[in-house]
Amino acid sequence: MPQAPKADPNTGFAWLRMIGALTVIVDHSAPLTDASRLTVFPTSWNLSPGYIALMGFFAMSGYQISDSWRQDPSWWRFSAKRVLRLWPPLLVVVLATALVIGPLVSTASLSEYFSARGTWGYIVHNAGLYTLQHRLTGVFDNNPYPWSANGAIWTLPMELTGYLLVLGFGVAGLFRRAPWLTVVLMMILIGLDRRLDASMGNPGHGGSFLQVPFGSLASFLVAFSIGMVLHAYRDKISLSPFVAWSLVGLQIAIHTTKAGALTLPFMAGYGALVLAFHWPARLEGYGSWVFGSYGLYVWGFPVQQLLIMAGANTQWSLTATALPLTYLCGWLSWRYIEAPTLSLRRYLPRAKPRRAARTAPTSDPSAGPPRRLEELRERPELIEQQPAVPAASA
Repeated sequence: MPQAPKADPNTGFAWLRMIGALTVIVDHSAPLTDASRLTVFPTSWNLSPGYIALMGFFAMSGYQISDSWRQDPSWWRFSAKRVLRLWPPLLVVVLATALVIGPLVSTASLSEYFSARGTWGYIVHNAGLYTLQHRLTGVFDNNPYPWSANGAIWTLPMELTGYLLVLGFGVAGLFRRAPWLTVVLMMILIGLDRRLDASMGNPGHGGSFLQVPFGSLASFLVAFSIGMVLHAYRDKISLSPFVAWSLVGLQIAIHTTKAGALTLPFMAGYGALVLAFHWPARLEGYGSWVFGSYGLYVWGFPVQQLLIMAGANTQWSLTATALPLTYLCGWLSWRYIEAPTLSLRRYLPRAKPRRAARTAPTSDPSAGPPRRLEELRERPELIEQQPAVPAASA
């Protein structure tokens, strides 16, 4: 029986990130309208769709970021690409929240608002990522969830830490000389994660680095490292739908046990990569409609808080109104912020390729040139990954 044609994996990654970002919006609607809840599902289920999506997205980032280094092993170009991808949409939403939304909805007067250290600290601290600040002077103080103006961004410093891990491995040449160290890294992170005992809605033990809880950091980096391992051994580890569904079945059976926290990142991470590499070809051609997941993510939380102020005070009314509005924010972010800033990568000078020796064998001309991600650099949406979707229980 012939197999259905598959899309380019980058298409699958883009679709999965958009679906996951929308899932986070749905999942956030529960705690934002009722602070006693963690997720859209009953607490007794110990299950969060957004948290599962988060684990999958960190694994996808681990895979794609590793591939980005493989395609262009330059520490400074790698770093510049990460900056162009991560910060522009974040800075726009932080500035808009502090300087536009804040003055309009704050319970403080304008003079009090703009003279407060917390107003300007919100911009500076959130731009630093590791120094995140969630409260903004008088903003959303009367909402059911008053503790954060944009709780969704709390996983971005963890994503940045994953980038630094890949950079360290790449600069040290470990991907090429000792790929087995990615497995060692994964095992160390698993052990640390179990020791710190972090879980959905619980940052675990062990304190924090600045504003980043060590327990949650370890949990999310387990998923990121799974992506690194799957990339390092991409020629030896097959991405099998049968294995992916088996992991789903296992997770359903044990998700209420302590072992469920251990297997979750494997189920979500491996499953996400299987989906990306088996995405149906008929869903190609919709790129501009699914590239806005990062913008949707960073705008989702403040938009939902505003909708609650406007009267969307139940989980389902908030979901129904937030989904189209946050999707629009994501599309606008992609169209007017992300795509223009990502296009600046074309100005990053690249090393000249070495001339092949005259005696070197030539490749089969009928096969055509290899399809490298760099060859698509004029289409930045197909090269670079979105930052991981944030936790549903922010």
